[in-house]
Amino acid sequence: MDRAASPASPFTWGIIGTGAIAALFAADLALVPGARIGAVHSRRLDKARSFASRFGGGAAHDDLEAFLADPALEAVYIATPNHLHAPQALAAIASGKPVLIEKPLALTCADAEAIAAAAAARGVFAMEALWSRFLPAVTALRSRLAAGRIGEIRRLRADLSYVHPQEPGSRFFEPALGGGAALDLGVYPLSIALHLLGRPERVEGRWRAAASGVDLRSEFVLHYPGATAELSCGFDRDGANLLLVEGSDGALRIEAPFLKAQRLTHFASGALATPWPEREGPALLRKLLARLPLPGVRRESFLFPGNGLQFQAQAVMAAIRAGATSCETMPLAESAAVLGMIETIRAQTPAAAAR
Repeated sequence: MDRAASPASPFTWGIIGTGAIAALFAADLALVPGARIGAVHSRRLDKARSFASRFGGGAAHDDLEAFLADPALEAVYIATPNHLHAPQALAAIASGKPVLIEKPLALTCADAEAIAAAAAARGVFAMEALWSRFLPAVTALRSRLAAGRIGEIRRLRADLSYVHPQEPGSRFFEPALGGGAALDLGVYPLSIALHLLGRPERVEGRWRAAASGVDLRSEFVLHYPGATAELSCGFDRDGANLLLVEGSDGALRIEAPFLKAQRLTHFASGALATPWPEREGPALLRKLLARLPLPGVRRESFLFPGNGLQFQAQAVMAAIRAGATSCETMPLAESAAVLGMIETIRAQTPAAAAR
């Protein structure tokens, strides 16, 4: 039967990886009608078996070739360490399997472009799992900007920072594993900025190195006609973790943590609250102001069950069933562009550490 003609029929996923993000994705598939897990791959067969049993069954594999040869799999989700994303994606594409690749898509822009070229040549669907783009609050933000709700866009600000100690062997700081704040966290604000504003005319920034040589903190400034995007990420602090778009007639803010957007705040011009919380004083006062009804401030909630990964899964399933090889919401070209911007900044001499 033609799957495109029977959208209610089960859709079978294969999952490569059994870590934390793979578990979140598997749990959220239970929220997607018709989605099921048909096979799991891990370097250790016992882990694959345990994961499959935990999330509803399916075959367990420790051999990637055998996993990819399973004719029942309609899409493969890759949730392994960063340095494995590109080679495993290319293997999946070569086998003819549609593939959803956890962020970052690859470690370099060149590898991202190789994935895009291979998918195009094989006629296979491929997408980066930048799940935040698919959340209802981000969709609402984009539609409000398109409708001119805050006038002309002047500035986008976003920070995504979480403290991680520089411990030996930590994947966050290991160059060989694709460590560093930009690849782990920076892809979120960079990707959302492109999603909302498009490609910039120019990119500037700076970065500070960790002891291992990867970036401990990275900052980016994307220049657009009449607007800038000021973005930061780091392992050196717990940041505001907000995303704010300021316009000529107000501002829109996705509340923390913006990568799991569930609340959107609209600040009218002259509202009795400043949109970026650093200007509002101590943390206790900021929390109070975030809850009090204030003139010119309107809050909306976009709550959802689970972890939020189900929305990207639904989009992938719909695209594959429609015979598409890419997703308009998350095109591979923008994934490559994000990695190119990271490389542009990382090519500079790192800034001196703060004293």
